[in-house]
Amino acid sequence: MPVRNRFAEMLPEITEWRRDIHRNPEILFDTHRTSAMVAAKLRDFGCDEVVEGIGRTGVVGVIRGKAGDKVVGLRADMDALPIHEATGAEHASQTPGAMHACGHDGHTAMLLGAAKYLAETRNFAGTVVVIFQPAEEGGGGGREMCEDGMMDRWGIQEVYGMHNWPGRPVGAFAIREGAFFAATDVFEIALEGKGGHAAKPQETVDTTLMGAHLVTALQSIVSRNADPVKQIVVSVTAFETSSKAFNVIPQAATIKGTVRTMDPAMRDLAERRLSEIAAGVAATFGGTIAVDYQRNYPVMVNHGEHTEFAREAARAVSGDCDDAPLVMGGEDFAFMLEERPGAYILVGNGDTAPVHHPEYDFTDDAIPAGCSWWAEIVERRMPAA
Repeated sequence: MPVRNRFAEMLPEITEWRRDIHRNPEILFDTHRTSAMVAAKLRDFGCDEVVEGIGRTGVVGVIRGKAGDKVVGLRADMDALPIHEATGAEHASQTPGAMHACGHDGHTAMLLGAAKYLAETRNFAGTVVVIFQPAEEGGGGGREMCEDGMMDRWGIQEVYGMHNWPGRPVGAFAIREGAFFAATDVFEIALEGKGGHAAKPQETVDTTLMGAHLVTALQSIVSRNADPVKQIVVSVTAFETSSKAFNVIPQAATIKGTVRTMDPAMRDLAERRLSEIAAGVAATFGGTIAVDYQRNYPVMVNHGEHTEFAREAARAVSGDCDDAPLVMGGEDFAFMLEERPGAYILVGNGDTAPVHHPEYDFTDDAIPAGCSWWAEIVERRMPAA
């Protein structure tokens, strides 16, 4: 079955929802306006149950079809990013310093469109739970919703997610089984030395020099410690010192960064070696270095049977579904896939700016394909007699 006519008819309406969300971006858990809008629409659609405040500001809607025991969860994310928009679009962000630079406005609108259709037709045997999640962009909203008991409360048996993908043709799908998106850890390193006059370096312990050696040495984790056939990225993204003057050697410095891995052993290796290298640099230069390493999102792993099912649903909508590449970005849908089996798919956003870029915008023409995939998942997974 190709893109459903109902979603082509609904495109102007869903587009306006999407652009309204885009104009009013909200970051992390502060999705109060978006969450209220989502809950109001779900109630207008006639959902059997609508609950707000799951995982702080998440929203859950329940749609019951014909008699059946199966319960399928469908998830979209709602939060924006702290980026100043540069699209120049009529529907551009009205909030300085915040924009939907990852397409979560589109994800939310597509799942709302699917929810409206499923509440109208109810042509499935079982229950659909639509999940609207805050704080995907670093806040762990998916983890929060799971820890709030969402899966058990509604008896969700399997769960599916979707993300738009710039560079793929509009409405074209791609997926992969197994590890898909990387584990995303962060580190903050505090360096302490002995500050002093820049003309008397012999009287100091220079944290700038310590930090420079540390940044270089950290690259050896990938180049000399990790198995070269394993995926791992170590990136230093910030280096700040306590000095603002040309003639002062700083007493302290801070280095921040991220580690991305696809394998638990590589994750353990990176954390261990980062601390060992820091200790070695501190000993070499006579300063002190404290490492704060925080494990953030786990590897997002698509389950085998559910991946193939999601692929078949995509083929039914668009005629094909490609193999997706490994992605070293993180995705906190990983927490939901740790709780329940399921799969995550990519849908093409066309030739647009990349996500997390100030000129990115979600492509509204992808909406019918995305909505159709959600509907196909439900009606194929829970066919009515």
